[in-house]
Amino acid sequence: MKHFYLLLCLFFLAVSVRAEVFQVEDIRIDGLQRVSSGTVFASMPLSVGDLVDDDTVRRATRALFRTGYFDDIRISRDGGILIVSVKERPAVAQITMEGNKAIPTEELLKALRDNGLAEGQIFRQSILEGMSQELERQYVSQGRYGAKVTTDLQEMPRNRLAINIVVDEGQVASIKKINIVGNRAFEKDQLLGLFELKTTNWLSWMFGDDKYSREKLAGDIERIESWYLDRGYLKFSIESSQVTISPDRKSVFITVNINEGDVYTVDEIRLAGDLIVSEEEIRRLIMLKEEQTFSQVSMTNTSELITQRLGNEGYTFAEVNGSPEINEDDKTATVTFFVNPGKRAYVRRIEFRGNTKTMDEVLRREMRQMEGASASTRKIEQSKTRLNRTGFFKEVNVDTQQVPGTNDQVDVVYTVEEQPSGSIGASLGFAQTYGLVIGGNIQERNFLGTGNNVGIGVNRSQYSTNFSFSATDPYFTRDGISAGFGVFYRKTDYGEVNLSSFTTDSFGGNLTFGYPISEISSVGFGLGFENLKIDEGAFASEGVKEFIDRNGEDFNTFTTSLSWGYSTLNRGRLATTGTSHRVTGELAIPGSDLEYYKASYAGQHYRPLTSSLTMRLRADVGYGESYGGTSVFPFFKHYYGGGNGSVRGYKNNTLGPRDISVNPFNCADANDLSTCETDDDPFGGNVLVAGSVEVMFPVPFIKDQRSLQAAFFLDAGNVFDTDCGDRDEDFCQEPDIGELRYSVGIGGTWISGFGPITASIAFPLNAGEEDEREVFQFQLGQTF
Repeated sequence: MKHFYLLLCLFFLAVSVRAEVFQVEDIRIDGLQRVSSGTVFASMPLSVGDLVDDDTVRRATRALFRTGYFDDIRISRDGGILIVSVKERPAVAQITMEGNKAIPTEELLKALRDNGLAEGQIFRQSILEGMSQELERQYVSQGRYGAKVTTDLQEMPRNRLAINIVVDEGQVASIKKINIVGNRAFEKDQLLGLFELKTTNWLSWMFGDDKYSREKLAGDIERIESWYLDRGYLKFSIESSQVTISPDRKSVFITVNINEGDVYTVDEIRLAGDLIVSEEEIRRLIMLKEEQTFSQVSMTNTSELITQRLGNEGYTFAEVNGSPEINEDDKTATVTFFVNPGKRAYVRRIEFRGNTKTMDEVLRREMRQMEGASASTRKIEQSKTRLNRTGFFKEVNVDTQQVPGTNDQVDVVYTVEEQPSGSIGASLGFAQTYGLVIGGNIQERNFLGTGNNVGIGVNRSQYSTNFSFSATDPYFTRDGISAGFGVFYRKTDYGEVNLSSFTTDSFGGNLTFGYPISEISSVGFGLGFENLKIDEGAFASEGVKEFIDRNGEDFNTFTTSLSWGYSTLNRGRLATTGTSHRVTGELAIPGSDLEYYKASYAGQHYRPLTSSLTMRLRADVGYGESYGGTSVFPFFKHYYGGGNGSVRGYKNNTLGPRDISVNPFNCADANDLSTCETDDDPFGGNVLVAGSVEVMFPVPFIKDQRSLQAAFFLDAGNVFDTDCGDRDEDFCQEPDIGELRYSVGIGGTWISGFGPITASIAFPLNAGEEDEREVFQFQLGQTF
């Protein structure tokens, strides 16, 4: 009974307290420093003249706390005056970070700023703690299990804080052991070869493949699954995967438990759904064969081929799914491909993005997919390939987007990233062969974004003076006929570039035309004229003197040329897949002062070896000969070998036949050339054979590989002469496979804003006594 009276008293007391309501005559706010009083008034759900009780006060307090500006809020009453006393949270004066190397400071500060913690903002402890935990999780995802993040808060005048975040990244834990349990059909080492993750080895410092990553492990597990499914193990499964960390948090141990199951063969292949095209045509696309072992990749590739075939008919959103139905009795599987073509789609619009320099017209003329026509997957991809082959772009991506509100229209969006395609303006360069090259020039394959190739050069080097102008329009007509012309003046002292001592002075011009005969091949035709004078000088070689004695030293030559080109390369520059061939013939027109012909072939083939390695095969062959009234093939039209683009490791232009010339710096009597010793200078030849095998690889530590290519190589080649005249047979090499020169090494090319930069380190394997070696070779920019 006593408890009842006690409760009754408390009830009436609470009612009387709650019932104490007063009208607000004024509101006073105490404790504000940076926050404006207007912000407080706007946040409180009451104002002067309102009736206030305890519930109203509590709602006002919660509303002010929700602003995030205050650490403490007290609301009291002085008669009819409502007093709001606040304690503001400190503002962040500065944020500093120490110890972080794996994650840049800019990224960490941006993450804090995106979450509301930055200099000048109100400090919130919860955000700082949450970001510290998230930062530790990021380090753990990198394999840094011992990483710790601590924060130090220092009070500053005017209620401000300095935040110092100290990061102890620790060491990246390395993988000490990867174990696979349950494998019977395949050896453990064979399966581990599928892994991107590796145990620590002597190359781990370069590739970092011994650092655990959850994403990489998931990818490795998918590769194991694909390996078994591609070999008929339809019921293969991953039972479990465990990752164990050593007590010192420096070592990782991975165990993957698998269940292989049995091998299944294909007993029947069925087609279901609306096929659109004939069943016979679709069955020709099926890569799986009856009575053969089931293969997941063959089934997937078949679905993609059928989807692509339907896409070529305009069914852009076609769906083709393969499904195996297992028969346990005889361990076979019936594979059914379900075809859902959807509706035929039409292209509403083709857009281009990212081409800040190149005009839309230049991209649009490469399109094989037209606006308003039915969408063709083949033509859309073919257009992408053509954009890549222009050489103007680092990367080209295409996205087919369904038009909102329709089910039969798409927009095709090509996104490009441009790359340097030449140089414009004054130039200053250095080439190892030509020395300092200085002058004003324009050499641009995409002149002012028009797609035209323009070259203007006024250059001077230690061996050459050169004035030239050339221009080519690859779309002189709408159907892709190209037209170009060039004029030039050149004075060259070949004695300065490792060749026989003579000087040529020439001027001339040419017209060229090209005609496409298919998407991947074209023919070209050219007409040219050259006036050339030879100055043999006092120290010319015997071969030069012999040619001048027989044919003279001043020539007007009219030439015609015919070429055929074929290319399936995926890119115009630094290709990674495809093949190219080019055959060129040049003929000095009968009746010219010189009568000769040249034929040459240049080819290359790229073949991917792995996801990161590509093999490149290169071949260059050339042959020239005189006819009519010209006694011998002109020596100034000779082929030369050695250096970049030929056989690296040998000095530029020094391979092949040589010729005897007087050495003016070693004479018993300066006034009597007969007392001078002789030199044997490179003379070139009318036969060229050169080639290489390269294995291209990604350059370590470089994220963007699109403008960079590196390779290990084996070069082979030489220059020969089929007509040595009176020259010493010791210096005139006739074609002989045994005289090929070989070298091995490593080289690379970078497409920079100044033009391509090429460098190599090569070691000759069978240099002859007269061959001049050069281990390191490079070239910067282009000459004109």
